[in-house]
Amino acid sequence: MNIVINPTPVALGEAAARQAAQVLNKAIQEKGKARLILSTGMSQFETLQALLASDVDWSKVEMFHLDEYIDLPVSHPASFRKYLNERFISKISLKAVHLVNGEGDLDATIRTLSEAVSAEPVDLGLIGIGENAHIAFNDPPADFETEQPYIIVKLDENCKKQQVREGWFPDLEHVPARAISMSVRQILKCKTIISCVPHAVKANAVRLALESPVSNTVPASILKTHPDVTLYLDEASAADLSPELSQAGTR
Repeated sequence: MNIVINPTPVALGEAAARQAAQVLNKAIQEKGKARLILSTGMSQFETLQALLASDVDWSKVEMFHLDEYIDLPVSHPASFRKYLNERFISKISLKAVHLVNGEGDLDATIRTLSEAVSAEPVDLGLIGIGENAHIAFNDPPADFETEQPYIIVKLDENCKKQQVREGWFPDLEHVPARAISMSVRQILKCKTIISCVPHAVKANAVRLALESPVSNTVPASILKTHPDVTLYLDEASAADLSPELSQAGTR
């Protein structure tokens, strides 16, 4: 795993977007198209903004995303479909978009998404890390075994508390109990993974992911097993790292 420590979230987003654009453009050059998985949440604001400003032929990019709450309408402020439509999809013209719809026939949705994402390799995954060290909505203890591309998961208490702290919901009672999530093994199938994790509230999760053994109680720790991962931190999210890891990170 490559670790890149940036002074600010904006610098982090710009650095991550440069690498992301290179990966996408290389795929487009080699095969005429690229496949991309996007994360959502507050930690991805700067990266998505910088990525939109990058020189990429978006008409050749097929986009998936990681997760969505079950039974949450797309009009709700916390909907990840709404998030991506407003902050990314509406601003460019993509080759194709596969949104996770947590309403209606969930089995049909999961089947359609799973078939689509499995049809060809995914070139790039932008994968965030939650305060409880989840990746997508694979909260601890995460399922490291299932080969199903998309699964239904139950959100743990810490995950729900994060959503409330970030202002997406007024209180815990309003946070949905379940979500559709891309599975851990499907995430690991991305050829390249770029993980953007700014802000001090993520410092403990970053420390656990990097310094703990690989374990489903720290879901993000499994990213260390992937052959091509770059973790982008800012100084705040890197604050709890051991001196060895902190010094090892390029700046």
